[in-house]
Amino acid sequence: MRFELGAYALKPGIRVIAPWREWDLTSRETLMAYCKERDIPVDFASAKKKSPYSMDANLLHISYEGGILEDPWAEAEEDMWRWSVSPEAAPDQPTYIELDYERGDIVGIDGVAMSPATVLETLNRVGGANGIGRDDIVENRYVGMKSRGCYETPGGTIMLKAHRAIESLTLDREVAHLKDDLMPRYANMIYNGYWWSPERRMLQAAIDDSQQVVNGRVRLKLYKGNVIVAGRQSADSLFDESIATFEEDAGAYDQKDAEGFIKLNALRMRIAANRGRSPL
Repeated sequence: MRFELGAYALKPGIRVIAPWREWDLTSRETLMAYCKERDIPVDFASAKKKSPYSMDANLLHISYEGGILEDPWAEAEEDMWRWSVSPEAAPDQPTYIELDYERGDIVGIDGVAMSPATVLETLNRVGGANGIGRDDIVENRYVGMKSRGCYETPGGTIMLKAHRAIESLTLDREVAHLKDDLMPRYANMIYNGYWWSPERRMLQAAIDDSQQVVNGRVRLKLYKGNVIVAGRQSADSLFDESIATFEEDAGAYDQKDAEGFIKLNALRMRIAANRGRSPL
């Protein structure tokens, strides 16, 4: 569905041939046999008939479905995972890394400039070695069914945690909250195959605008499946130490101002209570 939606958006008159739907390929085994008979290159070692899992991999993640995973109560077998060690088998010492951001994108790791692809490859390797990135979810398919799948995305897991950290320092509060409201809808669009849709492009413009100030560096500690934020800094930081301090602030913030602020925010609840509308 996702491939076809994109194809039709880019070339409306294209002809789509879908062997899985149209030909006599009713299972993964018949598909593998078809490929083998015609010398179509497939990793038969991972897709051999005895393998219980269906696996799909790209630069961001590898997914697993089928076999015992079709029982939501069954735990995934350890030898299924390919990109990561288990948290129990991860090193006993943490790994520290620093990610450099420009306009919301990682442009370097530990001070070394990298392309987006190299960033993901590096984070997949480092994260996987520290037991990071395993996920086991029951998802809601667009066609209406629930499906259980396991995923490995060490790099994606690290990127999400770090991105939230640098945004917390640089984004205006209401911009951050609005972006959080929009992100589930944005994710659904992509999940359901609407990357080329006008609504996705509209949201993308808003998100790109929000990222103009998301610059700086995040320091992370990777330890036994955990991604821990150890520090963040930015020239575009909105964090003002003179205001945020718990010590003497030289008049930067007057606590007495809070009295009127609190009373105004409580006004509607006080009116309701005076009219007998008890919250209890």
